[in-house]
Amino acid sequence: MTRHKVFISYYHEDDEEYRNKFENLFGHLFINKSVNEGDINTERSTEYIKRIIQKGYISDTSVLVVLVSPKTYCRKHVDWEISAALMKKVGGYSGLLGICLPNHPAYGKDGDYNPPNIVPPRLVDNLESGYAKFHDWTENTNKIKRWIEDAFNAKTNSSHLINNNRPQFKNNRGK
Repeated sequence: MTRHKVFISYYHEDDEEYRNKFENLFGHLFINKSVNEGDINTERSTEYIKRIIQKGYISDTSVLVVLVSPKTYCRKHVDWEISAALMKKVGGYSGLLGICLPNHPAYGKDGDYNPPNIVPPRLVDNLESGYAKFHDWTENTNKIKRWIEDAFNAKTNSSHLINNNRPQFKNNRGK
């Protein structure tokens, strides 16, 4: 299997532990293109931050993995990252994979993300279109490898299903 370039999108305040665990368990399967703590000056303008995320990180990413916890749906940076991954760029689109964390109400429902209002809306749009997939957190290397490969293949075979029509978040929605 090819090691794809993966960007991990998550709610930094709540899910750093899961992001680190994901990297520790599966980092050998992919080339990590994610933002690290302190990489981006959050005091800068919204447009500057969006541009850095899109051009500095996601433009070279083949798959975006969204770690979905109870508050991920309301985070503007997660929305911007998903949007950037779904924009046509050099190298094409990025595949999109949602992983439901054990602390999320939809965990254990075999990819059923209902109610959809607790999953990032742009991810829901692409789950409903058939472009993205949503799976429960696992520590099974073979499953993660397959899910990343499936997301990578979707960027080529299913890009016509991408739904990136929603306006980007201007602010976080709640806390």
